[in-house]
Amino acid sequence: MNKVKHVFASLLFLFAAFGMAQEVVKKEREPGHLNQNRFKQMYEEFATPNTYRSASGAPGPDYYQQQADYKMDIELDDKEAKLYGTETITYTNNSPDDLEYLWVQLDQNVRSKDSKSPLRDGSGVPMADQVEGFVQKYMNEPFDGGFNIEYVKDANGKPLPYTINQTMMRIDLPQVLKSKSQVSFSIKWWYNIPDHTLTRARSGYEYFPKDGNRAYVIAQFFPRMAVYSDVEGWQNHQFWGSGEFALPFGDYEVNITVPADHILDGTGELQNRKQVFTKEMLRRYEEATKSYDKPVIIVSQEEAEAAEKGFSEKKKTWKLKAKNVRDFAFATSRKFVYDMQAVKVGEKDVMAISMYPKEGNPLWEEYSTKAVAHTLKSYSKYTFDYPYSKAISVHAKNQGMEYPMICWNYGRPNEDGTYSDRVKYGMISVIIHEIGHNFFPMIVNSDERQWGWMDEGLDTFLQYIAEQEFGEIYPEAIHPNSKYPSRRGEASKIVPYMAGDQSTIAPIMSNPENVYQLGANAYGKPATALNILRETVMGRELFDHAFKTYARRWMFKHPSPEDFFRTMEDASAVDLDWFWRSWFYTTDYVDIGVKNVKKYYVSNQPSKKMQQYMAARNITEADLPPLVYLAEEDSEDFNPGLKGKAPSENSVPLKEFMMDKLTAAERDAIKEPKYFYEVTFVKPGGIPMPLIVEYTYADGSKENITYPPQIWRKNDKEVKRVVTSQKELVGIVVDPKAETADIDTTNNSWPSKEVESDFDVFKKNVQGE
Repeated sequence: MNKVKHVFASLLFLFAAFGMAQEVVKKEREPGHLNQNRFKQMYEEFATPNTYRSASGAPGPDYYQQQADYKMDIELDDKEAKLYGTETITYTNNSPDDLEYLWVQLDQNVRSKDSKSPLRDGSGVPMADQVEGFVQKYMNEPFDGGFNIEYVKDANGKPLPYTINQTMMRIDLPQVLKSKSQVSFSIKWWYNIPDHTLTRARSGYEYFPKDGNRAYVIAQFFPRMAVYSDVEGWQNHQFWGSGEFALPFGDYEVNITVPADHILDGTGELQNRKQVFTKEMLRRYEEATKSYDKPVIIVSQEEAEAAEKGFSEKKKTWKLKAKNVRDFAFATSRKFVYDMQAVKVGEKDVMAISMYPKEGNPLWEEYSTKAVAHTLKSYSKYTFDYPYSKAISVHAKNQGMEYPMICWNYGRPNEDGTYSDRVKYGMISVIIHEIGHNFFPMIVNSDERQWGWMDEGLDTFLQYIAEQEFGEIYPEAIHPNSKYPSRRGEASKIVPYMAGDQSTIAPIMSNPENVYQLGANAYGKPATALNILRETVMGRELFDHAFKTYARRWMFKHPSPEDFFRTMEDASAVDLDWFWRSWFYTTDYVDIGVKNVKKYYVSNQPSKKMQQYMAARNITEADLPPLVYLAEEDSEDFNPGLKGKAPSENSVPLKEFMMDKLTAAERDAIKEPKYFYEVTFVKPGGIPMPLIVEYTYADGSKENITYPPQIWRKNDKEVKRVVTSQKELVGIVVDPKAETADIDTTNNSWPSKEVESDFDVFKKNVQGE
């Protein structure tokens, strides 16, 4: 290599890294370090792909899952608030393993007298407490709500040995359950039903003192099989109360005996409608199956109020069957108003149903079934067509809980029937959310006990989309010229959490039992992350295709977090490891800003810094090829005569190049920038994000540029960009539309804007300015 080429190569390196090179010379040599680059692949965090779960995020060729089928006879004692049941479970071992024992979940034991759940958290004296909470914690005897197991027997009626460990029961098999074989056994049990308005139980009853009735929402009411999978064998983590459920799919036949004047509905298809419906109810039901624009009342409020006074001594058995569901739940009361509407989802009709006491009206009659129908359509559009025949919304005070085809939802008007916007939007939102859980995790069956965000976060993300669409479809339900006031989903809504005290923040990839702020951690942050991913990082087309691919791949299966992460990349060709690592595995936050802006002009003369560099290396201008020099406006060697001129006017080599090397047409096509700016952007926050910048020029025009997140891949702290223009740059704003959840916007503008203190804002408000 001759001297000129060698010098020129050196200069190219200089131009790329001059500032950093000067800094390195002054520092002592640092020790080596591990690869902490935020853009490295997540091979260390992810499980190794195998024949059960592929590297693409799809189920592998040897993927398997167990099946648990149930036949149950249930009876409700309305006077004593007790539930009695017998069940036969047929368990099919589709795994390649032989099983010596089975694990069954006894979730009601979380409320047994000897439950350890109330003892697991530290507590102090609160400044205030809700009345019912105070009575329950400090004045009541502990409620004895655990399962009373009367027997466990094999298919021949012989007792099976079992061991109960808190909320889990191990059944020891007399013979090993071989791979690809099945076993049947039966359990008889009963328990005291809790008042869910006092104990905050996920199921139970609400007592109405004015008429002496109870409304029951019943779930986790039977011993349920635990999941056995390729990920961790038996999922037998204890149920402490926050982490929800991990359950296998199966078929259910359930007979439920209740007082004859009750209205009941639940998971599955009603098998004896003619025996439990009156003739008028049957006529209305047939009408509802053809009503696509509005609900049809099956049991009116007047009829429900009349039933409240009856207290029938007779009994009635409702028979339900469900295919390929992971759980079963039901609701029953003589207080229920009952309405239905048909919804077209794909090629089939689905019944949207609501059950509510008169205390829910007029709000529930107006909005509940409408919200159910809308949710089924919206979620199906972004995932898969809803496969079941119905979806039921049940009114329950202070509740929000989900099961296959049925869920409990809050939202109660005042006694005079009036209600605030907060109550209305809260009710619509919780119905959308809980009905949405039919998709995640009732069909895309993630492990809620370990990964709460996989159902709550994905559901909250789709809830946000469905809420916004609800406001567009039903503008009369919201204020004029407004959009639906979603609580979660928008980037700005998660800022207070991510900017909060790090000692009370956990990564999203945490067990739900181990976090302080479960709502923000498992619902809000993952929903916001996915919304940002869709709107800002990937774009809707790529995101929606990948998200739908994940949902369809894992319908009626058990996905893990890595299956989701891998599928989103596999179906989009977008490398997102940096995103998953930052948003899901850490408590880092977003903070990106402008550090400084320097203005340059083209010059014929090298700057003093350039001259010093050349002298130190014994380089003369004669050694160099023709160069275009740039002079910083604020430097000592800047010539004011350079301002306002085109680059070719200030640089002889540039002018000669344009005249000698370019055709006339090529010269005409060139737009010579008069202004050159070096903008330094900084990233005090740990999360790399797209650098979204709005440039404003002296004539008032604006230019928006989004630099990809990879701009931070080599320097995680700051990065420089050269901005050229024929117009003077007068303003820069980072993230102008608040798309990235930036927790500190005081550094987002150039020139920097003064931010009023909280005291100044308070003073202005007091003075009425």
